[in-house]
Formats: sequence, C-alpha cells, structure tokens
Amino acid sequence: MAIEDELTHWYKKDDGTSARSTFRIESDAPTEHNGYPKDGIITVRIMNGAGALGFRLNPEEALKVSTILMTAAKDAMNKKRVLWQKHGD
Repeated sequence: MAIEDELTHWYKKDDGTSARSTFRIESDAPTEHNGYPKDGIITVRIMNGAGALGFRLNPEEALKVSTILMTAAKDAMNKKRVLWQKHGD
C-alpha cells in the first residue's frame, strides 16, 4: 500500500476549539492471481477526531469519482467567478 496524497482541513468547531479532517488516497498495485492480471485497488480514507472510514475502489470506480469531483469543482469555481464579477460591478 502506498499513500498517494493526503489533504488536511483545519476548522473551528462551534465551541471554538480547533479540529481537523483528513482525506487520504492510497493505492495497491495491480497483481497477478492464478496467472491472470488483477486490478489494483484505490482506497479513499476519510479521518477525523471521531474515527476513520475507508472506501475501496477498483480503477474504473476511482476514475468515475475523480470525474465527478472535477466537474463539481469546476462548476463551483465558475459560480464563484460570476459572484466576483457581480461584486466588481
């Protein structure tokens, strides 16, 4: 297993204390099983002070999630640009 990347988000809780959430992407390389290639596994792990949760994805599922995230992020950034343009007028 290799940790590909990790994003840590720090924030203030309602009571004013600091907390963090971490989003980690891990990967296991493809292997051979009984002479046949087997997909590698991509694990998306979400961790906070309460615990951790991991989602194991095959490469096709990981690509689908990444496409959804990219589309949503581009849409959010474009909407923010529009708001800044209106703010400047």
